[in-house]
Amino acid sequence: MKLDQQKRQVATAWAVHAFTASGIVLGFLALIAILEGDRIAAFMWLGLALFVDGIDGTLARAARVKELTPQFDGTTLDNVIDYFTYVVVPAMMVYWFGIVPQGWELPVAAGILAVSLYTFANTGIKTEDYYFTGFPALWNLLVLYFHVMQSSQWTNLVIIIICAVLTFVPIKCVHPLRVRKLRHLTLPITVLWAATSMRLVLISPEVEKAQEASPVIFWLWVLASAYFFGISLMRTLRPEPDEEATE
Repeated sequence: MKLDQQKRQVATAWAVHAFTASGIVLGFLALIAILEGDRIAAFMWLGLALFVDGIDGTLARAARVKELTPQFDGTTLDNVIDYFTYVVVPAMMVYWFGIVPQGWELPVAAGILAVSLYTFANTGIKTEDYYFTGFPALWNLLVLYFHVMQSSQWTNLVIIIICAVLTFVPIKCVHPLRVRKLRHLTLPITVLWAATSMRLVLISPEVEKAQEASPVIFWLWVLASAYFFGISLMRTLRPEPDEEATE
């Protein structure tokens, strides 16, 4: 009986790894959507990949994958997938959809790929209280903001350069699912942000502006975004984490 239970636990651990691995397929589907010129579909596939990445860590800890599958490094698996979905696919969007001024597409895409290598190789990328240190290669979210805000190509270029520089600056960025401080507030706001983002992504910028098509949804999205920016700024200005946040 105990042996059967252990086999089920190991099978569950491998199932969690398979769930994590599904993110690479979702990222590939996003890449195909880009090549087909379907920006909205690309964002939807990236959104699903983000959802998988958001909960697979919790599932992995619950399934005790490190203990039950010691020969397989789930962290490396997660990093490989994250680099593809957070960096490679968004860099392709920048290049393919002309998000930056003409002539800048290739240098900017290459720059995104290059600076993000530092992020993924940086052993100090997370603080003790689970904030990211430096801009955490969230290029998938950045291109989402460009899409919703319909910002100009030159504005996009400047913001991308700033974020690339911030990769090497010790600012703090909140991990909405891991940071303990204010988690009771952060989690529902994360759900709000995800729901409003999904609605706003479906609005084609060629047809109408997001703030005009769904003003209530748009401003809820802005307020949720401002919340994440605010708590990240507060943590950046505080040199040491609270003890209660690292327990």
